[in-house]
Amino acid sequence: MVYAPPRATTTAASLAPTRADERIDSLDILRGVALFGILLMNIESFVGPGLLGITGVDPTLQGADRAVDAVIYVLVQGKFYAIFSLLFGMGFALMQQRARAAGRMADAGFLPLYLRRLAALLVIGLAHALLLWSGDILVTYALVALPMALLLRDAPTGLLPWLAAGLLLLAPALMFGFGLLGWLSLQVPEAADAMRADLAQYAAQVQAMVAAERAAHGPSGGYLQQVAQRVDDFVFMLDGLIVLFWQVLGLFLLGAWYARSGAIGDPQSWPRFHAAMRWGALPLGAAAMWLSWRLAPTLAFDRMDLETGLAGALQLIAGPLMGLGYVSWMLRALPALRWAAPAGRMALTNYLMQSLVCTLVFYGYGLGRFEQLPRAWQPLFVLVVFLVQLAASRWWLARFRFGPMEWLWRGATYGRLPALRHPAG
Repeated sequence: MVYAPPRATTTAASLAPTRADERIDSLDILRGVALFGILLMNIESFVGPGLLGITGVDPTLQGADRAVDAVIYVLVQGKFYAIFSLLFGMGFALMQQRARAAGRMADAGFLPLYLRRLAALLVIGLAHALLLWSGDILVTYALVALPMALLLRDAPTGLLPWLAAGLLLLAPALMFGFGLLGWLSLQVPEAADAMRADLAQYAAQVQAMVAAERAAHGPSGGYLQQVAQRVDDFVFMLDGLIVLFWQVLGLFLLGAWYARSGAIGDPQSWPRFHAAMRWGALPLGAAAMWLSWRLAPTLAFDRMDLETGLAGALQLIAGPLMGLGYVSWMLRALPALRWAAPAGRMALTNYLMQSLVCTLVFYGYGLGRFEQLPRAWQPLFVLVVFLVQLAASRWWLARFRFGPMEWLWRGATYGRLPALRHPAG
């Protein structure tokens, strides 16, 4: 189904939540599949300490556990969050297109409308990060989308891929630059001892935070103790925005280009582009990811040198390239993936529900299964949770127009809650 903007009017009141007949089916399908990949990536940080879930392959694992950990790290981690970031940028561009199609007054009202949308997303993300799970991505999206909305919303469509490419290359350049600075410092005797001491102190800080996570989220940890721990973890993870900010912004702009150009709404008109993503970007990204894994399969917090800098840079290159390739393959297989659309129509609700279900299963205030589920069994757990979410989404959408969190988010955006139930008949 190709996006068709609503018939133009001249009143700002025509800005309203997207109707079902205005949706792009492919976006819902992509969101649904990406939800499965997101949980497959995040499950390690629910089952055990979150900091250990972002360090690559766990060196303590063996056999099937190690094999599953390596496969998910190489093929999944960082790739489906890239897809989600693309989809967020697409949503921004489509919302702007609808505002412009509604007439001049609606276009002028787009920025305040979108800023309210980001403010609501920020509140939802902070509640998620502090009350449920510190690995939240919504706060990052709300913060990164702000400069896109303020400064880049009127950038020419043809310029967007170039801006995106520059930002996507800036992130790995920064990562390699940190490694280079560390290596240079180690070559200077006067600075080497201080650098080693700083790295050792940083590694000790991480180890202390991992121990604190185990104490908070384990069977003896209480909910208030876990909230306090989530605050510490969330603040610590914000340091990653130094690099992550630029990559996410680049993916947002690339997603906006997908929507404006028609590469997502009418992929049949872009056969050469999608072929290049399938047969060029994906293999190139996979090769970069394989090399990164070979150089440094596990992130060591007491190392900052050329090898670790290059491994981190290659990983940041691989994620977007493989994500773009995955998107093009999924667009080719849309008829076979339509089952995922209901979950994608409730992506925000399902993303938050994943955190609720997993913390209730693994954290001490729930079933207390923290660090109890072997790595090899985690994908099966993810599959079961996702299938339940898919069935629940179908049931809900047969009765209601929006997922519950989508309904509240739209209400905060437009200043009024839209009708939730389907009209009679």
